[in-house]
Amino acid sequence: MTQLMTHLNETVNFIKSKVSETASTAIILGSGLGNLATKIKVDFEIPYTAIPHFPVSTVEGHKGRLILGILNGKKVWVMEGRFHFYEGYTPEQVTYPVRVLKLLGVENLLLSNAAGGVNANYAVGDLMILKDHISLFTINPLIGKNESDLGTRFPDMSEPYADLFIQKAKAIAALNGITLHEGVYVGVTGPTFETRAEYKLIKAVGGDVVGMSTVQENIAAVHCGMKVFAISVVTDLGIREDNNVITHEEVLEAANAAEPKLTLIFSELLKEIA
Repeated sequence: MTQLMTHLNETVNFIKSKVSETASTAIILGSGLGNLATKIKVDFEIPYTAIPHFPVSTVEGHKGRLILGILNGKKVWVMEGRFHFYEGYTPEQVTYPVRVLKLLGVENLLLSNAAGGVNANYAVGDLMILKDHISLFTINPLIGKNESDLGTRFPDMSEPYADLFIQKAKAIAALNGITLHEGVYVGVTGPTFETRAEYKLIKAVGGDVVGMSTVQENIAAVHCGMKVFAISVVTDLGIREDNNVITHEEVLEAANAAEPKLTLIFSELLKEIA
């Protein structure tokens, strides 16, 4: 058994020793989107620092807790904070929790993130469903020896985000008067925000938003057979005529403002798929 699988089994066995049941769906919350966790009736919670082999969140807006509880009447795992390549973690470490969740029995993964708007029709505070992504600017987490216990060497990525979940989310949004865009997320390494020339390149290759997370998690999830759904909160605008300067504080503020809409969509979607 490889070291990765040994560590995964140790982590999973530790968590299983603390809980009597699991959930089929998990949510990973991005920057400034942690308030969803306050809506959960918590059965179990633990800081990442107490979980064997788990990375630790180092970014403001990521509290760093694993929660198991009830949201909208359904059992769910929630990761309050994620990990990023720019923090110095390897792609294997970034995606480690996704694989842990899979081995805990999770089949559906809901992802949220804060992203920069590239599409000229988007405004700060808008929500965008990811229908696809471009991951060529990040390191693929499957590079290296394939873990056949997790998935195939060459996973198909023709539907990285489950169309069934996308259609359900669009219906939920329409029913509740929430405007949803649908577009392409471009993943980059960060931690710098993009230059003006980089924003133009991202727009030219078909990107609607850009961010520093999500794609590696998605690839690992698809590799191990999960169905994935993801939403971006547009927290800043990259292509503007004025000489705007983007700060992380502005990103967190915009994410917090949009969070209630995201919470509603996630909680209603969970009710339908869990």
